Amino acid sequence: MRRVERIEQLLRTAFAPERIEVRDVSAAHRGHAGFDGDGSHFRVILISARFNGQSRTARHRLVYDALASMFPDEIHALTLRLHAPGEASGAAEARAQRCS
Repeated sequence: MRRVERIEQLLRTAFAPERIEVRDVSAAHRGHAGFDGDGSHFRVILISARFNGQSRTARHRLVYDALASMFPDEIHALTLRLHAPGEASGAAEARAQRCS
């Protein structure tokens, strides 16, 4: 299973998301520390009810906990856009779309 697929599977299990998008952006980091041709840098957009009432830091911790088995050997870097349902409107949705 590719790393992108494994990340998505772990996040789907942990968050039952309304929306999930996982992209391998490793090619943009070729030659940098942590680069791995199998994928090492990822961008995640995740909308889940589990984030209701959670701070940004708490949301990040939840995601890192869900992916703990992949650090540090398979994931070097993550860019995260994490929202509760209804938050991803207006400016937040525009930022999320730029990640797409």
